[in-house]
Amino acid sequence: MFLYTLMVIALAKPFIYDSSADQHKKGRDLILAIDASGSMAQSGFDTKDRFKTKYETTLELSKAFIKNRLDDNMGVVIFGTFAYTASPLTYDLDALSFLLGTTTVGIAGESTAIGDALMQSIHTLTFGKAKNKAIILLTDGYHNAGRSSPKEAVKKAKELGIKIYTIGIGQKRDYDSSLLQTIAKKSGGKSYAASSEEELSKVFKEINALEPSLIRGEHYLNQKLLIFFPLSIVFLFLFLWVLYTKRSET
Repeated sequence: MFLYTLMVIALAKPFIYDSSADQHKKGRDLILAIDASGSMAQSGFDTKDRFKTKYETTLELSKAFIKNRLDDNMGVVIFGTFAYTASPLTYDLDALSFLLGTTTVGIAGESTAIGDALMQSIHTLTFGKAKNKAIILLTDGYHNAGRSSPKEAVKKAKELGIKIYTIGIGQKRDYDSSLLQTIAKKSGGKSYAASSEEELSKVFKEINALEPSLIRGEHYLNQKLLIFFPLSIVFLFLFLWVLYTKRSET
């Protein structure tokens, strides 16, 4: 009776569901390199709120951009007189936005080290494993500080296949438009000019389209059949029974 019950259970194909998440992300490795020099404290960039600084508006739109990146592995580099990684590459975009919000104008000094910003971004990207890597550089100034030259940084980015998108914040006379165009062109990226909050918002939307992030992490239920367990018990008892009957006959 016991063996019969086990065989019925086996024929019923018992199973359990193992809930698993596919953590193998297939998006891009993407760095936002944001200028936090003194000039980013200027107001008037947002026509809807003239009291907002360029930096505050840039952070607000950057957070909105981050929110839409789905499975991208993203990081943030803040620069001024020097550059530092405010957040390493991470899939936790909520944490990334939080860390971005803790930064302020002047946190990295008052000058503009574009070369160091790119070098630090490239270094941060070396910890990622995605095939597609890109840097989005936002600045409102001229390169006037740091140890690395933009030319040197672009050369290294090109060798590693890293695209650089540059965004000039404010009026064109305020930043080195020619340098930003050269950086983008030589790295295979694109250069933009944003003189207002509306234009910067449009730039982020275009970059979002050029560097799409459409692959989401998959959540699935893995079915595990449990037929093996009752059948193995049945076969074990049958084997023991056969051995027992043979010994009895002898």
